[in-house]
Amino acid sequence: MSEGFSGARVGASKRACVAADLGAAHRARHTGEMTKEATYLPIALRLDDGRALVIGGGQVAANKLRLLLGRCDDIAQIGPVHDIEIRQAIDSGKVTHLGGALEAHRISALLREMRIVFAATEDAAFNRVIAAQAREQGVNICVVDDPEPSTFITPAIIDRTPVQIAISTNGAAPVLARRLRTQIESLLPEGLSRLARFMQAQRVWIRRAQPDTMIRRRAWEDFVDGTGAEQALRGEDEAARASLERSLGGVPREGEVWLVGAGPGDPDLLTLAALRLMQNADTVLYDQLIPPAIMDRVRRDAERVFVGKKRSHHTLPQEGINDELIRRARAGERVLRLKGGDPFIFGRGGEEMEALVDAGVTVRVIPGITAASGCGAAAGIPLTHRDCAQSCVFVTGHARADGTLNLDWSSLAKKGQTLAIYMGLAPMADLCAQLQAHGLPADWPAAVIEHGTRHDQRVHVATLATLPALVIERNVASPALTLVGEVVNHRRSGHGKAIHHKEA
Repeated sequence: MSEGFSGARVGASKRACVAADLGAAHRARHTGEMTKEATYLPIALRLDDGRALVIGGGQVAANKLRLLLGRCDDIAQIGPVHDIEIRQAIDSGKVTHLGGALEAHRISALLREMRIVFAATEDAAFNRVIAAQAREQGVNICVVDDPEPSTFITPAIIDRTPVQIAISTNGAAPVLARRLRTQIESLLPEGLSRLARFMQAQRVWIRRAQPDTMIRRRAWEDFVDGTGAEQALRGEDEAARASLERSLGGVPREGEVWLVGAGPGDPDLLTLAALRLMQNADTVLYDQLIPPAIMDRVRRDAERVFVGKKRSHHTLPQEGINDELIRRARAGERVLRLKGGDPFIFGRGGEEMEALVDAGVTVRVIPGITAASGCGAAAGIPLTHRDCAQSCVFVTGHARADGTLNLDWSSLAKKGQTLAIYMGLAPMADLCAQLQAHGLPADWPAAVIEHGTRHDQRVHVATLATLPALVIERNVASPALTLVGEVVNHRRSGHGKAIHHKEA
């Protein structure tokens, strides 16, 4: 059923004027005619003590009704109800249904009772008639998808009550506003509402404890910029209040260390938690495996300390890294220890955590996508497959001081599983030889994923017999992950740049 209006509802002359207005607007859009650009003041409007009206009963009207629910206690709707969400709101008593007839003269009489009105019927001309009536009566109205006759427009909203963020393009590009909302929302912590409510609950006693406005402001700034806010985000209210009390008393803030996994290399694979902490850190200690594209996401004014490790060359030994983390945390810094992949998978994150905890330093661990998962997905090679691999074993190829590998070869050289070998380039010949010596055939599938997930990724597919020569021939460089098993045969094209080694 159409929600359009007839001549009986609106006078013919007014209808003609509205049609002319619509025609002019259409010509302006399609001929490039310039009109005066509307400007808007972004404000927060209180609605719990007012009444709102939604005109229309379709999906567009339902979208506006959803916006009002929870913000306005007295919501009315008029027009034939087609949307199930509107029907449910009416049946539950959250919305008052004023009837299905869309009659301009009746709606005009209702307008003066309303704080705001949404005109959301499917008939653009009828919406404009109602808008004209609302403006004559001094009532704020939004005509959906038609900002020209509207007295207000609704921005894209991020709602983490009591925190609300509005993004508007002044009606010029609503799709862009929604896209920006999505991008901004991805940067906000899940506990933002919890943090805001915590801060709200502390305001009364803080005002009593410290009458000086400037001191209170500095204390709040120190709290928000320090570990206290992170504690409140996690729901650790007692610790957060203690941090706030220290800030109020001028006590230097406590430091904290975040062990964060940066994933396999593609910045898009950073977790939301990792990205947020990268933006909040005072200092970043990072590894050789962290590419510039990920470091670009770190807060611009954060101090950056390179502690990278290459084979046979350590910028700083592990004990020195531990000491540096402890020293900086004790100085009150928020220290980000950024590691490739996941910090607890061949990343020595466990050692660093133990050292920090033993030193009395607060530490938080943020997992990352490990290389096996990220590189396998980027190369189109599954880690498990019901036809050939019921398990996946993560193995480090890092050799001992004498150059040998201390691995349980008999358990690794089995069919029905996948081997994901980290740091396996240097001992590649020994790896492949031992796997064959302990039972795997020479033609057993294997692949090396070089610079996995990055723009310069290369996938080298071979066998245990041919892989060592391929690595040398192709000058394969670290970081690289080796996958061994029949899952390699299930690789599908279109994932990275494949270089297949063919046996003679």
